[in-house]
Amino acid sequence: MFGVYDNKDGGGWNTTKDAYTSFGARPDRGKSAFFNNGGSAPRGSYQRGGFGGSGNSRWVEESRDDEDWSKPTQANERLEQELFAGGNTGINFDNYDDIPVEATGQNCPHHIDSFQDVEMGEIIMSNIALTRYTRPTPVQKYAIPIIKNKRDLMACAQTGSGKTAAFLLPVLSQIYTEGPGEALAAQKSGGQDNGKYGRRKQYPLALVLAPTRELALQIYEEARKFAYRSRVRPCVVYGGADIGQQIRDLERGCHLLVATPGRLVDMMERGKIGLDYCNYLVLDEADRMLDMGFEPQIRRIVEQDTMPPKGIRQTMMFSATFPKEIQILARDFLEEYIFLAVGRVGSTSENITQKVVWVEDGDKRSFLLDLLNATGKNSLTLVFVETKKGADALEDFLYREGYACTSIHGDRSQRDREEALHQFRSGRCPILVATAVAARGLDISNVKHVINFDLPSDIEEYVHRIGRTGRVGNLGLATSFFNDKNGNITKDLLDILVEAKQEVPSWLESLAYEHQHKSNTRGLTAMEETTLIRGEWTGGATKHPSNPIPIYLHPPPPPYHRSGSRHAKLTDKETTCVT
Repeated sequence: MFGVYDNKDGGGWNTTKDAYTSFGARPDRGKSAFFNNGGSAPRGSYQRGGFGGSGNSRWVEESRDDEDWSKPTQANERLEQELFAGGNTGINFDNYDDIPVEATGQNCPHHIDSFQDVEMGEIIMSNIALTRYTRPTPVQKYAIPIIKNKRDLMACAQTGSGKTAAFLLPVLSQIYTEGPGEALAAQKSGGQDNGKYGRRKQYPLALVLAPTRELALQIYEEARKFAYRSRVRPCVVYGGADIGQQIRDLERGCHLLVATPGRLVDMMERGKIGLDYCNYLVLDEADRMLDMGFEPQIRRIVEQDTMPPKGIRQTMMFSATFPKEIQILARDFLEEYIFLAVGRVGSTSENITQKVVWVEDGDKRSFLLDLLNATGKNSLTLVFVETKKGADALEDFLYREGYACTSIHGDRSQRDREEALHQFRSGRCPILVATAVAARGLDISNVKHVINFDLPSDIEEYVHRIGRTGRVGNLGLATSFFNDKNGNITKDLLDILVEAKQEVPSWLESLAYEHQHKSNTRGLTAMEETTLIRGEWTGGATKHPSNPIPIYLHPPPPPYHRSGSRHAKLTDKETTCVT
């Protein structure tokens, strides 16, 4: 009998009825009433216009030069309901106070304990109240005063820890205090030197760069919240969408711009955007942009155009992972910066229960169905695969099995990607199959389960993937399918599990030990390697321990045995490694 997901205490799978320990033992392949619709479950096809891409039609342009930008404008009840109808922090938010934080750099400002500890102005404080933020997360406690003191910042914090608000709140607060400055006059005269491309050129005061379209849209939606009842108009530009519509939206005014690098360069070359007065530069998921081929475009934007140089502009970089080589590269963009590490750099949240199970490739689909049935019909589940082809194939399989699902990957059109995310967020399609395009930054409320159908090839990607659940104090569950193909991340995965105080399968420890000692045996003769593997090494302690533990040439048996039936039940002894 397959288990059920026990979410009352948020602890993951219950110990008495566990889908992990009864893989394949489900007596009935039938679906719940939610899924049993004869294969007519909705799919992620595009049925309406994309959301958010055309900006906010309720914004109005500033009418007078002498307006005080620090004073709130008239309230709009309908817009307020639209912007602030979302959720709140989770039940484990109190545990955030136990996360270790380290800030290194000269004259680091003291952290705050509440939003009232730093002056951010009437507009920001009223919008914080509307979002129902009761107190700052650790990254916000340290980042807000650092940014308010006009210091450059490189911040590394766990996924789901509130990084977006950590830079939007202080940046917008400073814009409200300082006003538009010379950018307003430049923007009004921009049409005179805009050449054949036409109308007014926009001079944003702040620029936020993001690596993916979905993350850019998400940051834009957050910016709309904190710009409510202000004279600051946020805009977003990204590739894959109608550039004409984005240009028309820009021409209505842009003070804070969220952009992907490629589309921003296009807009700059068309004469639609000038960065002459851009005093605030934010790189979100900075390591991804610098490490995945965006560096030439970022250097074009930051160093080869009219943006104020470092030391004059204020630069902030945020991510959940910052490999050392990326930290070195990032110094080109920062001036006397402060490095902020919230938790261990590259680690995961303890609010996420992580499970690693041995599943051969041919058995992954059956195991996935077991997990989906055990999780429950109303739980949002995000399933990660490595390839676009694999995402389409798995979506088709789940659809044929009667599950309401959709998918997102780089080959789908932008409109289809937006619609797929909308269907997933709303619960119409509670299963989303995704490639790495959805791994970073996306903040989707109530994602209960992340499944790594295919494990990624590097541990940073793993950290970002499972960070789609267990966000801002909520509890989450992450399950990863492991087999021979994933040996390259064995040691790093083990370190992550130990660091986050997760249960470690005994076979994973054995594999990690094997990989470690295989690297130590390089250069040995065949005879020496054989004696080492047999535990008969006598070559002394300089190379190898005098009493080595036998090293396994092959991974231990998976946590189930094949037999004449499709899958045999596990013995009590064998289940100890996965429960």
